[in-house]
Amino acid sequence: MIKELEHNKTNCNKRIMAVHDAMDILNGRWKIAIIASLCFNTLRFTDLLREVEGISGKMLSRELKNLEENQLVTRTVLKTQPITVEYQLTEYGHTLKEVIDSLAKWGAIHRKKITGREV
Repeated sequence: MIKELEHNKTNCNKRIMAVHDAMDILNGRWKIAIIASLCFNTLRFTDLLREVEGISGKMLSRELKNLEENQLVTRTVLKTQPITVEYQLTEYGHTLKEVIDSLAKWGAIHRKKITGREV
């Protein structure tokens, strides 16, 4: 019986550590919205600025740089005048699509449960 409890505690601790690791990458107000916006399209910086309502240009730039450092987003500079920068999810970044979809589904259910209204 004791061995079984230790096993469960170990598994629980590993799971909690994995959640903490994920939350360290996805923390903050904007990262999930940025990733969700990039799930279906490659977007230019200004398009992302419009898509993610309320974010400032400085914050978007900071968040994109962090997502790029974590290999979730790639940045492509186009040779246009003026220079255009596009962002897209990496193949690794696309692995978060299921997470985003699950969060969106849960959020819609929660909103309806708490407010009685749908999105």
